[in-house]
Amino acid sequence: MKSRRDFLKTGLALGATLSIATRKNIFAAEAPASGEAAPAPVTASAAARPVLVAVRDGSRTAMLDQALAALGGIGTFVKKGQTVLVKPNIGWDAPPERGANTHPELVGHLVKLCLDAGAKSVSIFDNTCDQWQRTYGNSGIERAARDAGAIVVNGKDESLYREVEIPGGVKLKQAKVHGLVLDSDVFFNVPVLKHHSGSLMTAGMKNLMGVIWDRGAYHRADLHQTIADFLTFKKPTLTVLDAYHPMFRNGPRGVSVEDVVEKRMLFASTDIVALDAAAARLLGHQPSDVRHVKIADEMKLGTMDLNQVEIRRFNLT
Repeated sequence: MKSRRDFLKTGLALGATLSIATRKNIFAAEAPASGEAAPAPVTASAAARPVLVAVRDGSRTAMLDQALAALGGIGTFVKKGQTVLVKPNIGWDAPPERGANTHPELVGHLVKLCLDAGAKSVSIFDNTCDQWQRTYGNSGIERAARDAGAIVVNGKDESLYREVEIPGGVKLKQAKVHGLVLDSDVFFNVPVLKHHSGSLMTAGMKNLMGVIWDRGAYHRADLHQTIADFLTFKKPTLTVLDAYHPMFRNGPRGVSVEDVVEKRMLFASTDIVALDAAAARLLGHQPSDVRHVKIADEMKLGTMDLNQVEIRRFNLT
């Protein structure tokens, strides 16, 4: 196994791709000067070009605050009296420093922002890969969510899922989907960025596997096609990607803290395909290298061409 020093060198080498490609696209421009007009809110009726917010070099909470402000504020997405679902990645029985799950600090802060905006309720769940009580607990997400006022729901209760048709799917024609996805007024997708041994990368699109009951159905059909197919049925209101210390190897579970490299970044977009394209570049890949991103682009479920995206960049240092 490589030493931590060797692995960090590898991470820096991968970061060179980001410096040449992604940072050229995402961080070439400076943040708006103080006193400039606030960016236009992003809504379903926004201009044709999707918006991607890329924030770096701040705390998780500060970067989330900046990303939401750049999209018009939390009130753009959450109205008084609405029910909200926040869907993190809570797949693995691992502590926060391993980077296997969304960081609890980010989840708790988003819950608080939603409730402060007047949400009637905020719910959290995931159909975990490891035993759900241990995973909810050891990830730190259950405690952070409850402390912030969220309702934490068991993602392993099949009675909470309902069969739906997915007429736009190529391989995924039907699935049991959690009722919170079907019934909530607002759906925040809050994944963590990781290497994945089966799909090269997990970010926004793949995190949605955790809202269906039979995860194995994706693998039995065509993992990448079914990941894209689900978007024909349901897209999140907003996807917020935790890329503070992404996992560069041994994903999706990870082995130790040596699998993560600190990048101190966060992405947010209503275009989940554009967000995943930026995520792929951060991990050192071309967006087209990640087959479900390419498929979703071809199905016109979003765009992986970052040249066609309005990127709002912020450096908090």
